[in-house]
Amino acid sequence: MLPDADTLPETLLDLAVPHEDINDLVALRRTLTADAGAMRLVQECVEELVRDIGEAGVEVPLAERVAEAPAALAPYFAVYVFVAALPYTRSYHRERGVTADVSRRTLADLGRNMAFHRRRHGRGGVEVPQWLTRHFRGELYQLGRLQFERARLGQRTGRAVARSGLDVVPGEPCLNLHIPDFHGPLSPAACDRSLELARKFFARHFPRERYRVAVCHSWLLDPQLKHHLAPDSNIVRFQERFEPGRDPGEEPEPADTEPVRFVFGDPDLPVAGLPRRTSVERAVGDHLRAGGHWYVRHGWFRL
Repeated sequence: MLPDADTLPETLLDLAVPHEDINDLVALRRTLTADAGAMRLVQECVEELVRDIGEAGVEVPLAERVAEAPAALAPYFAVYVFVAALPYTRSYHRERGVTADVSRRTLADLGRNMAFHRRRHGRGGVEVPQWLTRHFRGELYQLGRLQFERARLGQRTGRAVARSGLDVVPGEPCLNLHIPDFHGPLSPAACDRSLELARKFFARHFPRERYRVAVCHSWLLDPQLKHHLAPDSNIVRFQERFEPGRDPGEEPEPADTEPVRFVFGDPDLPVAGLPRRTSVERAVGDHLRAGGHWYVRHGWFRL
């Protein structure tokens, strides 16, 4: 189920696991394999994770199961689950004709997640193991600068799209668009390239699923950012791709900690001391210090 101690480092490197975590993961492997109950939990987690692999929208309660791990294994337990599930994910990718490069870059989000955890907490671990279930179940793919998740239109976004005159209904396939960290600027050229890759990728590898719209749910779509950033900034130009995905009178979702988490690495940082080194840092921090709030907004555009 798990690679042996000699080959485990190679597998971890393929998943972009940070170098400073590798020795600890190799050393802790012995503790894991000597614990029959922990190994049984790994197997159960893998079975739940890959059951109906490829079916979009299935919620796997991985975070709850990982929480059952022994304390000594807890920081890295999710890593062992994903490593054990890797052969199933790679097999699914091969069946779909997904290239090894796309597979590798997609699953490297494990390492990105671990880097985020270390930046926030100063120690090894997996920040949001539940998020990574999408990658290992064949629902989400990294294509250039952006990530695209196979999903279905919700009721409210579906109604917003239908009001535009496009013949779609809630429940129709769509691509949820995600913006990963540690991947350089969100430039218009990088986004254009990513969208072109996505159009070709899903037409080729999921031909029975017709994706006509992309949707995004993010604080990056908060229109208040336009009051703080230059009109030609990458974020403002990214926003301009989208049509509103909610009714005009609908109350927005407060999300003050979301920009603090993604811009500064820790949602619990005191607002008063947030750095002002970049235009985005100044926008996020100054707005909060002035008593303002940030919100998750919803948008869509035609593919």
